[in-house]
Amino acid sequence: MEAYCLKCREKREMKDPTQVTMKNGKPAASGVCPVCSTKMFKIGATV
Repeated sequence: MEAYCLKCREKREMKDPTQVTMKNGKPAASGVCPVCSTKMFKIGATV
């Protein structure tokens, strides 16, 4: 799954994406950037 890395300032393939649900009930995906190991988050995505 592709997401935007805030540290690298590029779209990258998310490493180890996991399905999460936000407080308002909407789906999201959370993972790690493979280059800089920064947390990545994509709202509205399903794994």
